[in-house]
Amino acid sequence: MELRTEPVVAALDMSESKEIRDGKSLEGDDYESLPPTASLVTHMTAGAVAGILEHTVMFPVDSVKTRMQSLQPDPKAQYRSVFEALSRIIKTEGLLRPLRGLNITMLGAGPAHALYFACYERVKRGLSDVIQNGGNSHIANGVAGSLATVLHDAVMNPAEVVKQRMQMYNSPYRGLLDCIRTVQAKEGVAAFYRSYSTQLTMNIPFQAVHFITYELMQEQLNPHRQYHPASHILSGAAAGAVSAAVTTPMDVCKTLLNTQENVALSSVHISGHLSGMANAFRTVYRLGGLPAFFKGVQARVIYQMPSTAISWSVYEFFKYFLTKHQLAREEDRAGPT
Repeated sequence: MELRTEPVVAALDMSESKEIRDGKSLEGDDYESLPPTASLVTHMTAGAVAGILEHTVMFPVDSVKTRMQSLQPDPKAQYRSVFEALSRIIKTEGLLRPLRGLNITMLGAGPAHALYFACYERVKRGLSDVIQNGGNSHIANGVAGSLATVLHDAVMNPAEVVKQRMQMYNSPYRGLLDCIRTVQAKEGVAAFYRSYSTQLTMNIPFQAVHFITYELMQEQLNPHRQYHPASHILSGAAAGAVSAAVTTPMDVCKTLLNTQENVALSSVHISGHLSGMANAFRTVYRLGGLPAFFKGVQARVIYQMPSTAISWSVYEFFKYFLTKHQLAREEDRAGPT
């Protein structure tokens, strides 16, 4: 899940605050002037909805990405492009096969993104008050994003393990519960966090590249920082594409740690289970050299661009909707003046 670095809400001047308190509409330019007092529940609800939609809408492409990152795929699961992969999977394995693992993704994405957005907003606001007296601080944004990533990945990592094992070609698991029970019985609970350090090592630089790219795009497309959906979507898509591409090597390592490909590990005489980011990097290099670190980069970029745009637009819309509803209820309680 990726976030922009600009403040989610702009500071209100006294006249704008009065207009909102008097019950006027929050349409148009007033969108960027939502009060910074949005509740924790608002951030968590908006974040959960955004996270679920982000992961579900593009899930078939994510399934293709997982297979294309396989270091020694079955000859029947070697694909030249994302479209060709989707077509073959649907034709040979059934219409619903690209959606295998979607259930665990939805179960993990909701709470993971709720924590992510809530932590990001609270930490960013607190640090900005200290560093810039409430103004925008890139340091605050970076620290808040990093801490939010730690919480997000702690919840999402087990879901990623189960999801990717179910996405692989000829996956031996009958369903979600069978996968969880089998992994726990054969590899222990630690298997669900075997790639956690790699996930963090990938996501923290992902956030940094994402923030920088987004801000550069906003300076060109939206220099006055008005609410402009098209600029937010385009900036988010560009930021998602760049950050996804440059962090693909770590994503390949994460996939190897999550799936524990038996054929690939056996070919380099690795018995038991592969663990640790350094071991994963060495194994990927032994199996395919430098090109192996960019397996599935096309699918990863295609997945990330719309996912990021969806996440931002949905999060901002639901936060706007929920905050407007909250203000309306406060006005009703206050009664006529």
